[in-house]
Amino acid sequence: MKAHTAMLPRLSVMMFLQYFITGSWMVTMGLVLSEQGLSSIIGTAYSVGGIATILSPIFIGMLADRFFPSEKIMGVLHIISGVTLWMVPSQIQAGNGAMILVLIFLHKLLYQPTGAISNNIVFNSVLDKEEKYFPIIRVFGTIGFITVGLFIGQMGLSTSTMTFQIAAITSFILGIYSFTLPNTPAPAKGKPFSIRDLLFLDAFALLKDRNYFVFMICTMALFIVNTFYSTFASVFFNAVGFDNVASIMTIGQMSEVIFMLLMPLFFKRFGVKYMLLFGMLGFILRALLLGFGAPDVVFMIMAIALYGTCQDFIFVTGEIYTSQKADKKIKAQAQSLLKTFTWGIGMFIGSFIAGNIFNSTVATQEAESLSKWTVFWMYPAIVAGIMLIFFALFFKDKSRKSKQEHAVDESIASNH
Repeated sequence: MKAHTAMLPRLSVMMFLQYFITGSWMVTMGLVLSEQGLSSIIGTAYSVGGIATILSPIFIGMLADRFFPSEKIMGVLHIISGVTLWMVPSQIQAGNGAMILVLIFLHKLLYQPTGAISNNIVFNSVLDKEEKYFPIIRVFGTIGFITVGLFIGQMGLSTSTMTFQIAAITSFILGIYSFTLPNTPAPAKGKPFSIRDLLFLDAFALLKDRNYFVFMICTMALFIVNTFYSTFASVFFNAVGFDNVASIMTIGQMSEVIFMLLMPLFFKRFGVKYMLLFGMLGFILRALLLGFGAPDVVFMIMAIALYGTCQDFIFVTGEIYTSQKADKKIKAQAQSLLKTFTWGIGMFIGSFIAGNIFNSTVATQEAESLSKWTVFWMYPAIVAGIMLIFFALFFKDKSRKSKQEHAVDESIASNH
């Protein structure tokens, strides 16, 4: 017990810094690019992250799984990705859109695997106590995300390229700190290489189940919808009149923590299908509030707070449902496949579509033209509405409640 508790502060610092990095720049990147006259590449800048998410498990995940200790490869990845982030401000100031996209892609290619690697370090360090200790450690990641958002907003840096430098410095610090973390050998070292594992081929068999196929289609579509918010919300809130955009948007992470704590209660009462339907309603309501509620501050705060509903009731519930459906031998593959369809394909397509719609509507007018923003937000509202009807009609899975409750505990313990 003492060994476990003594490890908590070290691992909690790791998680804090891990999510401090992405919270530094990703929330406000669209606003920064817009302020520098580069609004035409906002959608593409986020979409290259989707491509990196698809490729990173193949090229870097294999190294971490089979050849090098997790703490060492995590250290190297963070130091190199910090270099790419440090170079971004000079390219933004030079207006070099192509180079910005290359650097963002390289950073995401290096950063994305560190989420799974950091989880692996925790699970290896706390051994059989991961279900008890992981949530305590993981919540420091959300605290890190909130902390940097409040700092950037209160310091008036929401539109500044310094956000990338803050992220870069933090990445260097975490890179060095990673080498001091507990030794975590490569989990699959010595095992024969398998294309089936690398390409999640066994997990694809889950799509033969009609209910899971319906779930996957809806989840990917909703992630496309989600990118409208994650990509352009900072630009929108600045146009509405918020000065400290980064701080205001941390309300979403705060609500995420609250809804995460409430999820076990909701699962016991409603189950997977209704949890997902509640999440879809959250997407619709958020888009409607953004589209018709601006510039009313109360409506804007309500829309931001719905982030917790959208994130937890759709994407965390999706992880739980996937854990239910997948055999124990392919659970890791199944979760990787889900990430590929959402953070990979969904983000790539969503950012591309959102970018084009933004460029053809909002970007052609003054940023303060809220009527154009109303048109922009109606696209995700309509798609989410269609997905809600489609899902309600065709998803018939009635999983046993006891199985759901077990999956809730498992997913909350390992939620990204």
